[in-house]
Amino acid sequence: MASTPAGDGPAQGRNLLCMSEPVHLSNHHRKTLQQLFEHPASHNIEWRAVLSLLEAVGSVANRQGGRVAVTVGSRTEDFKTAGRKDADVDDVVKLREMLSSAGYAPGDPEG
Repeated sequence: MASTPAGDGPAQGRNLLCMSEPVHLSNHHRKTLQQLFEHPASHNIEWRAVLSLLEAVGSVANRQGGRVAVTVGSRTEDFKTAGRKDADVDDVVKLREMLSSAGYAPGDPEG
């Protein structure tokens, strides 16, 4: 039989917000996501890469004073990025919490 039953296919049972590897993320974004969840926390995750990932999964708004407001899912956090090439450990912890609560944790069993 050549037809595919309704609801059957590559995306069956997959919620884009609760997948271990969301299909809309580029390899670069997936690598950044993996770096954010490495233990111990990496000290060389560039803000440029983090902001690119966050724009793909949520929204980023520039604020005064070199800060950005990031919204992922229902959660919004403020980060200071000006004058800093890399995210610090406190930023990484906050980013992990945001991304996990939106279903972007690598290896999420629901994916």
